[in-house]
Amino acid sequence: MPYRFTVQEKKRRRVIIDTDAACEADDPYAIAHGLMTPRFIVKGILAEQFNQPGSVQKSYDAIKHLLDLMDIHDVPVLMGTDPLTSETDAPPCEAADFIIREALKDDPHPLYVLCQGALSNVAAAINKCPEIQDRFICIWIGGGFYPRGGWEFNSVNDYHAANAVFSSRVEVWQVPMSVYTKMQLGYAELEYKVRPCGKVGEYLFEQMIEHGMHADWVEGESWAIGDQPAIGLALNPGCGRYRMQSAPRFGEGGVYVDCPENRQIRVYEGIDQRYILEDFFCKLALNYRQ
Repeated sequence: MPYRFTVQEKKRRRVIIDTDAACEADDPYAIAHGLMTPRFIVKGILAEQFNQPGSVQKSYDAIKHLLDLMDIHDVPVLMGTDPLTSETDAPPCEAADFIIREALKDDPHPLYVLCQGALSNVAAAINKCPEIQDRFICIWIGGGFYPRGGWEFNSVNDYHAANAVFSSRVEVWQVPMSVYTKMQLGYAELEYKVRPCGKVGEYLFEQMIEHGMHADWVEGESWAIGDQPAIGLALNPGCGRYRMQSAPRFGEGGVYVDCPENRQIRVYEGIDQRYILEDFFCKLALNYRQ
């Protein structure tokens, strides 16, 4: 990476990115941001399902394509699992096995698993090897508006997994829908700042416009880059404002069910949108602008 600054080794952190990369347009932005961040030691990228037939393979292929465009060939990509069949399900899964191996390592760099979709792979890992629960931080983009909750894409794609992780001892930093939807960007800014940045910039821009032409829920000339807070908070936990509360359960329709007996988790209430996005824009330009 062509940076003139460095990061103290003791301040670096191991990162695993878990992503449903083929689902919609914002995941590739977050993956690229993570890969360009010197504070991160990116150990691997996990293909996450999005509750469609073949979705894990689609995510895997999308991750590999992005890595090729970025000319990165030394970061492993692992296949994830389909949605869990119960809260205790531990299906064979190379992504889960990868989390376990990395969590059990004797390494001074703390481990963060950055989850940009469902929690299937993380839940499979802790169900298979409960001793890893105290050995990593899980930052999750998911869950509906507090206090009631409700339908939200990443939670609805695997309620069993969400409940398994939320009822575990894993340190969870949740970025709910009320926060991640605030990461709004206009297409004009993306065309001006992202598209000129080589093959990867053109791909990031064009695939977002293509998704936007078919997605009825977008505003028409903007998109919420909702997965980016997972990168931003791992990079700088102080770029968000949070409260501590008992981890809820996810009931029917994504409704939160209070569980006072559960351990405390971070629930983010605000995020510094511009800090995260400007960091991404600058890193993309420094690495790929021609």
